[in-house]
Amino acid sequence: MPWQEIDVMDQRTEFILRVLARGETFGDVCREYGISRKTGYKWKERFLAEGLSGLRDESRRPRSSPGQLSGDMVCQIVKLRVAHPGWGAPKLRAILQRTLSPAEVPSESSIKRVLDQACLVQQRRRRSRSEQGSRLQTPVRAQHPNHVWTIDFKGWWYTRNRSRFEPLTIRDAYSRYVLCAQALENARTETVQTTMTRVFEKHGLPQVIRSDNGAPFAARRSPLGLSRLSAWWLALGIDLDRIDPGRPDQNGGHERMHRDIAVEVENRPAADAATQQAALDVWRQTFNTERPHEALGMRVPQEVYESSPRKYDATPVELAYPAGYLVRKVLRLGAVSVAHRSINISAALQGWHVGLEPITPERYAVWFCRLRLGELDLATTKFHAVQVEREQPSHCQAQPVK
Repeated sequence: MPWQEIDVMDQRTEFILRVLARGETFGDVCREYGISRKTGYKWKERFLAEGLSGLRDESRRPRSSPGQLSGDMVCQIVKLRVAHPGWGAPKLRAILQRTLSPAEVPSESSIKRVLDQACLVQQRRRRSRSEQGSRLQTPVRAQHPNHVWTIDFKGWWYTRNRSRFEPLTIRDAYSRYVLCAQALENARTETVQTTMTRVFEKHGLPQVIRSDNGAPFAARRSPLGLSRLSAWWLALGIDLDRIDPGRPDQNGGHERMHRDIAVEVENRPAADAATQQAALDVWRQTFNTERPHEALGMRVPQEVYESSPRKYDATPVELAYPAGYLVRKVLRLGAVSVAHRSINISAALQGWHVGLEPITPERYAVWFCRLRLGELDLATTKFHAVQVEREQPSHCQAQPVK
């Protein structure tokens, strides 16, 4: 028994002995011990009914919980989640509503509690503002391996059996090391993201990714050209470095590598896509481990490159914004809900949270990661995107989340 509890028990025992001695008035003894007459009678009655054990503090936990789920219901929720790992509490509750009466259907919070206690919830990492990516105002020159990666699609060509072959290429700008040269089925965001995930898992994360303004790296109609792919990069803490439209020379090293692929691989089309990929793999191996580069002092890229210390973590990310901001999730079609009004921002940010910085009671600055995307006007229910990105104001600097 803790010492604090022993002291309390001694005081209560002493109080009871003095009360039972009947030499003092009950009210005077209660005042001396700093308790009300009601509390004094409570301890007296419990002592007479249970003895000294009745003077101990009772658990504050309720004897029954009307909202507690039955064992069968808990098992049913767990079975549903195991069968459908990607379904959250709202979907599981909707399934239960099909077979149960309204009174039997548990609340979303109860389902979430069951999933959490069963370790069936993947906790999100909370990334502070200082860890999130931004868009660079001026081109950056690579200072070390994994400082800047460049990415692009090499123009497609046909193999001899008329299969279309279009490789995605990723290169470390400092060491010239080719991290990826892989033909993809298409240029959709999901396809590119899957390939990049494998590259991140093997080599870690860069500080900056340089790309052109084409899909899926950028989106013309989205604020600051954000696409779903580049929004993912920002959430991972990767800065964006985009070349100007029509200026491939601003990514000259990557374009030169593409010319090498054109001469040494594309000009010798293989019989089919699989054989062509094998030839491209051989070219990449030779480029990285055998071909000397004058800019590297005639060393090969493999002698200079080393994996990034910034390891890739596949745990879902939750973006953090400064205190005082409204945090809203971007819905399926790109809208956010503020004061019971739905205002469209960008479908590229679907599923992510944005921060709304109050300017006036009717206007908010809209932030995604460390990018100020524009202003939201409740009076007109319109979002006005910025044309040129502004520097982040000093008061938006956030401290790392503890």
